[in-house]
Amino acid sequence: MSDSSSDSVSLDVETIYLGGKEHVVRTGYGSVSVIVYGDQEKPALITYPDLALNYMSCFQGLFFCPEAASLLLHNFCIYHISPPGHELGASAICSEIPVPSVDDLTDQIAEVLNYFGLGAVMCMGVIAGAYILTLFAMKHRERVLGLILVSPLCRAPSWTEWFYNKVMSNLIYFYGMCGVLKEFLLHRYFSKEVRGSADVPESDIAQACRRLLDERQSMNVWRFLQAIDGRTDITDGLKTVKCRILIFVGDDSPFHSEALHMTAKLDRRFSALVEVQACGSMVTEEQPHAMLIPMEFFLMGHGLFRPNQFSGSPRSPLSPSCIAPELLSPESMGLKLKPIKTRIAAKIHGA
Repeated sequence: MSDSSSDSVSLDVETIYLGGKEHVVRTGYGSVSVIVYGDQEKPALITYPDLALNYMSCFQGLFFCPEAASLLLHNFCIYHISPPGHELGASAICSEIPVPSVDDLTDQIAEVLNYFGLGAVMCMGVIAGAYILTLFAMKHRERVLGLILVSPLCRAPSWTEWFYNKVMSNLIYFYGMCGVLKEFLLHRYFSKEVRGSADVPESDIAQACRRLLDERQSMNVWRFLQAIDGRTDITDGLKTVKCRILIFVGDDSPFHSEALHMTAKLDRRFSALVEVQACGSMVTEEQPHAMLIPMEFFLMGHGLFRPNQFSGSPRSPLSPSCIAPELLSPESMGLKLKPIKTRIAAKIHGA
């Protein structure tokens, strides 16, 4: 999709993903695909994936987890935004169109919200997508209700990441979506257990991701990588983000230290970190069940959680009678958990 016109057009194409509809929104920074699923009268939750991924390869694990899907679709209409040229069936973006910056991509999100007539939205992003949505929250504070970030970035690339990005950039440019590049990307996404080894076979999750990576237009991925590699350090701006923030990161993620750094710079009254054991960067795919209870408390703290007894929606895994009073914190999002597979690294203090 290479049309950079500022007009917008909607394609009512039924997709295979949960009956959602694809809308192709033409913005001043090129066309972008948005998959909309749910009742558009509900509050909006927008998602943004990581490099070389889209809603199918980055969020299907979370939305195929019945309890998580019930929680999110009961409370929100979902708007899955794909990075330019990362949608299913995308064609190569014209080489004459300038490579967007991360600022361009955040401004593109604002145009998408305007197209759908959305005001303030909840945001969920993974790795590079988490950086873009955090930057969006800094630039458009009035349009963000809250941030759910998975293995987020907030600093400029470290020397290690810069080296990896340079290698990946050269591989993409000269060899396309080759086997070595896929190994780099799988290392970025998943834990060692999922990727497998000489003694342990590769998991179904990793195999499915490989197949989905085969569908990406390599130069479209290269363009997104250039944008992310050119990001700046937004640490100083984190204090200007006034919405509540819930951060997930796997303790086997190469971006684990980034998540710890970001959490340390945020207002602890309104942010929390959930570290997921034996998990890589993409908690949404690898251990989506670990996100369920923290997200439910997060929504309760926002006043967005709607108990299912008031509607015909499937029963939530939690109900008011199931919630111990000591788990709720009055000044924050109510996130103070003692989960089996997760641990809270940033304690939330009450009044």
